[in-house]
Amino acid sequence: MKTADNVKKHFTTQLLAWHHNDNDRDLPWKSEQDPYKIWLSEIILQQTRALQGKPYYLRFIEAYPTISDMAAAADDDVFRIWQGLGYYNRCRNMLATARYVANELNGAFPATYDGIIALKGIGPYTAAAIASFAYGLPHAVVDGNVYRVLSRYFGIDTPIDSTQGKNLFTALAEQLLDNKNSAAYNQAIMDLGATVCTPRNPLCPSCPLSKHCMAHKQQMTDLLPVKNKKIKVATRYFHYLLLHWDDKLWIHKRDDNDIWAGLHEPLLIEHTSQLTLQDIQQHPAFTSLGKTVTSITPTGKLTQRLTHRIVQSAFFTVSLKNEPTVMPADGAWVPVADLGKIAFPKTLVSFLKNNLYF
Repeated sequence: MKTADNVKKHFTTQLLAWHHNDNDRDLPWKSEQDPYKIWLSEIILQQTRALQGKPYYLRFIEAYPTISDMAAAADDDVFRIWQGLGYYNRCRNMLATARYVANELNGAFPATYDGIIALKGIGPYTAAAIASFAYGLPHAVVDGNVYRVLSRYFGIDTPIDSTQGKNLFTALAEQLLDNKNSAAYNQAIMDLGATVCTPRNPLCPSCPLSKHCMAHKQQMTDLLPVKNKKIKVATRYFHYLLLHWDDKLWIHKRDDNDIWAGLHEPLLIEHTSQLTLQDIQQHPAFTSLGKTVTSITPTGKLTQRLTHRIVQSAFFTVSLKNEPTVMPADGAWVPVADLGKIAFPKTLVSFLKNNLYF
């Protein structure tokens, strides 16, 4: 859609005035110009709220002040700092990009949009954000906050998750961008969406754009933006056997073709439904342990909601008098005292902490 010049000028002028005078959202990466730190913050924020991501960002820049420091780090050390953020593909891609920049680009982060978007794990939004915030390049960011502000202000009901909608909002965002001050404009519209034009109960009386906002005038804020796809959520049932032998716990690393890839877990039995203690005792993974088992005790249950699935985890503590003769080859016995040094999925971190493993 083509925006009239006077409408564009009013929108952009009011937005920037609010940003300079009233926007008090304080985050450690705002006003940052180091492309490494901006990239790091954007990777963390891809599927994470700012307040949740802030302590992770601070821990990462303390542990790895430069991209070369991150590139030289061991995978498990990086995953352990990431632990709890979820969407672990982000962490794997982050490591791959850090090593590519350090080893192939001599530690110099790309300074063009095309160079940035070619990096692993970076899409149009992240590339635009880095290009704008680090180098002042005229690229508009389009994230959930931007979709919400633009759809409400202009009264656009084209679904934001459709190809037509993505193209429409991207073009509109580019038209509204202040090319000479892209970093401030992009920060302003994202902060407005995060703090004022919120998904529920937006603060319309405090909004600098409310006077000409179509959704506000027509009482449509609850209806915009529009999505036409509903995420199908499946439930998975995990049953963890915490095998204890000689003050050690058996764990292995999950493979790359499933959730939580690269993170560690105890012996897992996955089933299509929740299993009882009796079911577990009859399962081949348990019976293969043989007479070395001295006891098995249900130890708790936890539920974790992911984007496309719900993971129901049940835990069973299994005491062993000897090391089992047959165990999967991809695992190892780890001293319980060392478990705090290992990267686990969020569910397992919660369980292990609650049960005083670390």
